[in-house]
Formats: sequence, C-alpha cells, structure tokens
Amino acid sequence: MAYFYKYNFISPEPIYAIVKEELKSYFDTGAVDDLLFPVYTNKCLEKIGRSSHPIVPVVLFVEDFVARLPDNFYAIREAWLCNWTSYGTYTDGTAFYSQTADLNTIQVSPILSGGEPVCNNPICEDNTCTGGCLDQIIQAVYKTIEELPRTSFKRSFLLKPGNISLDKDCDYNYNETSSLYGSSSGTPVPGAAGYDSFDIHDNKFVTTFREGIVEVLMYASDFDNLGNQLVPDNFRIREYLESFIKYKVFEVLTNQTNDETFKQLQQKMIMYKQQSDEAYIMAEMEIKKQTAYTKQRRIKKLKNSFDKFELPYSSSRRRRISRRSRY
Repeated sequence: MAYFYKYNFISPEPIYAIVKEELKSYFDTGAVDDLLFPVYTNKCLEKIGRSSHPIVPVVLFVEDFVARLPDNFYAIREAWLCNWTSYGTYTDGTAFYSQTADLNTIQVSPILSGGEPVCNNPICEDNTCTGGCLDQIIQAVYKTIEELPRTSFKRSFLLKPGNISLDKDCDYNYNETSSLYGSSSGTPVPGAAGYDSFDIHDNKFVTTFREGIVEVLMYASDFDNLGNQLVPDNFRIREYLESFIKYKVFEVLTNQTNDETFKQLQQKMIMYKQQSDEAYIMAEMEIKKQTAYTKQRRIKKLKNSFDKFELPYSSSRRRRISRRSRY
C-alpha cells in the first residue's frame, strides 16, 4: 500500500499578479510581458520533481494487452493487478411508482397476474371483468423495484515496469498459450521483461496479459480555467515560483535596450537569481520533510530490520511476534 502526502493545488494567477504589480513600471512600458509565465511555471515544477503533481487513482480496463491512459497523465507511481469478484444481486430497498411500464415492474392498479387482468373494476365482483361496466377510466400505476449488482475488485499483486517490444505495425502480438508467459526455468515472456511487467507507449498502458483490471496511482497534470498548470498550495513552493519568475523577467531585460544601464539590470538579476536559488533549497527541503506518520513507519521499519540478527527462539522475538499478532 502506498503512503504519500496529498497537497492541495491552486491556480498560479495570484502569483503572476504579485510579480506584475511589484514590477509594474516594466510591464506598463511594455518592456516585458507575461507571455512566458506558464513556461517558467512549468520549469519550476519540473525542477522540483514529481512531488509538484497531484497523485490520482485511476482504474484501467485492459483489452488486447492495451488500456488508454487519461489525457492528464504525467507519470506512473504504482500499478496493481486486480481481481474482479461478483456477489450476485440484491433488491433495492426503495421502489419507484410511475404511469408507464418498464422492465422489472409490477402493475399495482389495475392488478395484473401473469399478464392477465384480475379485476379492472374494484367495485365489480366479477374477476373476469375488464372494466367495461365503468363509465370512468382507471389509470394504471406501475411499481418498479431495481436489482442492484454486487461486485468489487481487490488488489492482487504489484506490476513491475519493464520493456515490452512493439512491432512496426503497432500491434502487440502475444500468444494466448499460458506456457509462453513464463516457466519455472526462468523463460521470459516473448517480447517483454516478465509476465508481471507493464510499459507505456504513446499514452497507452501496455501489459503482458490480454484482459484484466489494473488500478493505477498516477501523477497528473491539472490546469485551471485559463489553461495555467496548478501548483501545490505550499508557502515555500509559491515563494520559489515567485522568485524564479522575477529572476527570468530581469534576465529578459538585460537582453534588451532599456533606460537603465546594463550594470543596474545585471545587479538586480543577480539578486533575484540568488533569492530564487535560496527559495528552491527551502522548497526542496519542504517536500522532503517527513510527516508524523512517515516518521512512525520509518521507526517501525528500522526496528523490524534487526529481527534477522536475533535467534529464532529468543524470548524477545517471541514477545514481539505475540505483540504484533494482537494488533
């Protein structure tokens, strides 16, 4: 099971507004503009790494060894092969009454039994009466009860990234014979690294099994309504993005003819470059910082790693095993 810290993601527009307001004189004169701000944002996020992208769980249905990945796919974190289990159906606890017939319906008024009318006239005592003795029309009422399926899927094992060969005609030709998917002698799958491997080709998730269900934890690239890539709602990351954009603005100004001297612009660029580097160090430290739950897991993992040095029948080992079994 994967453990990760989930950031909230926001639009970078407030950061762009701060930069343009603080460097207002340069933007008002038209010396620089905000055309490259999204490019600078993407550079910052790429430098920070995959931690700057949201982690999204997605269920993929593999057919003919291939499943299409979402449009906002960036990278794979984990891929689990799942088993589908069906538990039959159960009757919904609620009913829907309507004036039109449909599947799984029961006609309540007038009452029908096996498709034949029992009595269309609640006043007449003749069970074969079709309601012709009535001057009024009785509106039919139908009761609908749905049958809901009970199905679920469970993680089976973790798939490994590998290299799956691709033909020139982009067909994944695998033999359905199970003996060709690997053997006890270590024979690999034809055209693949192993029987439990996967690969990414042209936004397609490629596997070595023909059909199945795969649960994927992927890094996604999300955008706001203006087309700007979302950034993590973290103070250090926002500060790094702001400092980096200011540094790039003055880098552009040094390559243009301006009222200020080149020496003045260069000093400002060096100053903002230094601030940008310092902000990047703080942002990197922030994303690598362990949470309280991460520290607990690390301590337990380190403690359990020394079990291999204990005697198999020592008293401390028996106490630790019994303590684990209680929890």
